[in-house]
Amino acid sequence: MILVRSLMKMAANNAVLNRLEQKGAEADQVIEYLKQQVALLKEKAILQASLREEKKLRVENAKLKKEIEVLKQELIQAEIRNGVKQVSVPSSETLSTVSFSDSFSQVASAAVTPSVPKDQPKGTNEEKKKKDKTEKKGEKKEKKQPSATNDDSKPLDVSRLDLRIGCITTAKKHPDADTLYIEEVDVGEANPRTVVSGLVKHVPLEEIQNRMAIFLCNLKPVKMRGVLSQAMLMCASTPEKVEILVPPSGVVPGDRITFEGFPGEPEKELNPKKKMWEQIQPDLHTNDECVAMYKGVPFEVKGKGVCKAPTMANSGIK
Repeated sequence: MILVRSLMKMAANNAVLNRLEQKGAEADQVIEYLKQQVALLKEKAILQASLREEKKLRVENAKLKKEIEVLKQELIQAEIRNGVKQVSVPSSETLSTVSFSDSFSQVASAAVTPSVPKDQPKGTNEEKKKKDKTEKKGEKKEKKQPSATNDDSKPLDVSRLDLRIGCITTAKKHPDADTLYIEEVDVGEANPRTVVSGLVKHVPLEEIQNRMAIFLCNLKPVKMRGVLSQAMLMCASTPEKVEILVPPSGVVPGDRITFEGFPGEPEKELNPKKKMWEQIQPDLHTNDECVAMYKGVPFEVKGKGVCKAPTMANSGIK
């Protein structure tokens, strides 16, 4: 009887152990499954983070490209204001035409160059050519000296600038440049001038239309993104802000801006090689009352008043 009970008890214990082993195996499977799910979640999280980072980098890249384009336009505008000529890259067709033209000129020159007579020593002809070149160089130097003397005789000051009142009759955005306006300006001449200004970021288009402003009219015309700019709109300027200078009331297109104590007629065209504008510009600024000044003397339209910036005091002018 006791043996039977012992056997029954052992059988019951074995069943319990089997169930425990089965549960342990199931628990191991569940743990392994959970480990796999955790690994998948980690991979998914890493992938999502990578996608977010990639998207963020793309946005930043696009922003940087836009900022680079803006800085490029500002650099072009600064170079133009400083008299640096903008040169467009010639097309391959133009280059081939130039090469053909040069080759043709060389052939033509060779065809019309007289040969040295047999009875004339070669050295005599070469000596004559050298003598002619020396004489021509001497003549060129003599011709250049009087013009240089004339330029140096005039003081390099604001009287060299042709500053005039102009009326902006129309203005529009440049089709190929996000930061540029194209303006048609009446400066008192038979035909209006075209002016390109980098003011899109600083002045709304509606504030440029049909307004009087001050223009520097004797800079050498330069192309800006394919459009020839024939003058420069004068503004109070800092790296953060730009304001168009405001002339006094009652002015008309063509009125001259004058400076007390600086008489004289302006240059027909400022010579960019002599950097006249670059030397004069640092002395142009607004004072504490926003009046436009040159070395303490205001921008003035005789009999009508002085020119000012709307709000910008102690700022550069360009």
